[in-house]
Amino acid sequence: MNKQILNEIKNKVNVNENQIKTVLNFLDEGVTIPFIARYRKEQTGGLDEEEIKAIHDVWSYEKNLFERKEDVIRLIDERGMLTDELEKQILKATKLVEVEDLYRPYKEKRKTRATEAIRKGLEPFAKWLLTYPTTSIEDEAKKYINEEKEISTKEEAIDGAKDIIAEMVSDNAEFRKSLRFILFNEGLLTTKLRRNAEDSRKTYQVYYDYTEQVSKVVPHRVLAINRAEKEKVLNVKIEVNDDKLITFIKTRFIDSDKKSDAIKYIEEAITDGYKRLIFPSLEREIRAELTEVAEEQAINIFSLNLQKLLLQPPMRGLTVLGVDPAYRTGCKLTVVNSEGMALDRGTIYPNERAKGAGVSEKDLKDAKMTVIRMINKHNIDLIAIGNGTASRETETFIADLIKELGLDVKYAIVNEAGASVYSASDLAREEFPDLSVEERSAASIARRIQDPLSELVKIDPKSIGVGQYQHDVQPAKLNDSLNFVVTQAVNQVGVNVNTASKALLMYVSGLNKTNADNIVEHREKNGKYLSRKELLKVASIGPKTYEQAVGFLRIPDSNEHLDHTAVHPESYNIAKDIMKMYNIDGAMFGKEEVKNIVDKIDKKEVMEKLNVDKYTLEDILDAFVAPQRDPRDKFDQPILKSNILHIDDLTEGLELEGTVRNVVDFGAFIDIGLEEDGLVHISKMSKSFVKHPSDLLNVGDIVKVYVLNVDKDRSKVSLTMIKE
Repeated sequence: MNKQILNEIKNKVNVNENQIKTVLNFLDEGVTIPFIARYRKEQTGGLDEEEIKAIHDVWSYEKNLFERKEDVIRLIDERGMLTDELEKQILKATKLVEVEDLYRPYKEKRKTRATEAIRKGLEPFAKWLLTYPTTSIEDEAKKYINEEKEISTKEEAIDGAKDIIAEMVSDNAEFRKSLRFILFNEGLLTTKLRRNAEDSRKTYQVYYDYTEQVSKVVPHRVLAINRAEKEKVLNVKIEVNDDKLITFIKTRFIDSDKKSDAIKYIEEAITDGYKRLIFPSLEREIRAELTEVAEEQAINIFSLNLQKLLLQPPMRGLTVLGVDPAYRTGCKLTVVNSEGMALDRGTIYPNERAKGAGVSEKDLKDAKMTVIRMINKHNIDLIAIGNGTASRETETFIADLIKELGLDVKYAIVNEAGASVYSASDLAREEFPDLSVEERSAASIARRIQDPLSELVKIDPKSIGVGQYQHDVQPAKLNDSLNFVVTQAVNQVGVNVNTASKALLMYVSGLNKTNADNIVEHREKNGKYLSRKELLKVASIGPKTYEQAVGFLRIPDSNEHLDHTAVHPESYNIAKDIMKMYNIDGAMFGKEEVKNIVDKIDKKEVMEKLNVDKYTLEDILDAFVAPQRDPRDKFDQPILKSNILHIDDLTEGLELEGTVRNVVDFGAFIDIGLEEDGLVHISKMSKSFVKHPSDLLNVGDIVKVYVLNVDKDRSKVSLTMIKE
């Protein structure tokens, strides 16, 4: 394994060489990150999923960088132009852009003014100029006049030589590196409104005449500017003191001790090379670098928000009435039992049939009767209302109905992002063949509050709107990151193999679509799995797949109590030895008496007697104490409501409780019960300095906020978390 790559990983991830080699060997063998993190702690030194992924990511980048270095060295060597010094420079480079800068003078070029001048035989003339001759330059230029070479005047010869020098300057790796640094740290990113631009909603108004130092432009601003430029609203450029940069090149390229008429032409070539070649190229590179950093930040924010959304606590054992709000087509209702099965459905028209059209008395009466019938017939515990179109009007109807009749039922507003994508999918048709698209959407909304993770995995993560500018980043990068987040969440929680959907099973460590399909098909054909061992009877589940997946699959109906836990079958013998040593029965798992026993166990003695490592022992004992431990239990439950809040109810300083719906670079959006979420700007989160909103808030958090400002005309509410 390349020593340089190992050192880079050690420096960037802060792990030792043995940990790196262990992780990379596992990954090379096809072992999944969740499995390594959970069941190979003793070999990795307890590395978690994030650290393992970081090792893999740095290794991938450094490996690609090293391979590119080798390619560049080979290509230059094939042209007979490789020197020991150049090879050392290439191998020493730490970034791809540095490698490309070093390769630039030697690579095959497309047709340029310089290549044309070389083709016409002017390269010797250009090199002669750089010797600072004292003889007549014009006389020398005349020697290159040649009709066959398409040079008819001495001026053409001089211009051609200057083109060659300009490209020579542009290809200089040291110049490019230094100028890139100056441009990034001293340059100004400026934006101007384009002539005849269309921005009717003034979305980009703040950038109509905007200037900021390049090095200080924050990521979300970069993506906003990029989008506005793409939509032809803004002209964007980087401005810098060109004379300073041109002088920088001249003082380093021209020998100041020389006196020659050639200096004038060399200076002209340098100025041309800077303006025509270097600056446009570096401007593109710097903007690309800004975009790359901004995309990374957007992906990180989306991933973090998605993780918190997926890990919102389930509300188990409830019968839920899901409501997909609408105006003209009516609100679709679907009753879902505690197992997620659809029991009933219907349509009501409690809102305006269209904007401006009122609700008839008959529609309102029928809507009330339908909801009351469903509540009474199915003993509804909770009403889940999607937060899309007509959500707040539907909330008002439900809240008024609960208050009017004194119903013993609560309601919650549920983020329905992606519900329409799911409801039109093959999976939704398979799960609810008798329901319409909208009724499937209502069922999905209901099931999101019962078990957010199980429902949200059925939707393309990009369709879940908890990010900033996620549609402006590279899809492949975004997909990789989001899939990792979903996989991590699913495997942290674990999966009940007797109730899991195919979509959920696909994210289990070691499983793929074929495995998931076969597990469900076997379950439907043979009934519930009664032990983990039965999974070996499933087509396509071989020993390797079984090893990686089984620890994350739970069998609540198994007579083997360890099958209910996260203990891997490979450790069952050790677990049973411990149970015998301390008289622990599987039926006792999770009870106070087991906790008392575990608290008194001499772990060092057990480790020595059973030859078990500390990580495996801790996991086994944890399973005895909390066999169904769920990481989601530590998060806030959704806010359940029975009344409604109107914007007219708000006054400055009013204390409210809300749910964090989205966290972005500049703040967080809080659902306080209005049509539009309120915004807490990062400056209003704490009296202390806050580096990033995600340091304080996560999607799904329940927070106390105070009304800062109310703009009724725009239905905008500014909030603060700081009590004055």
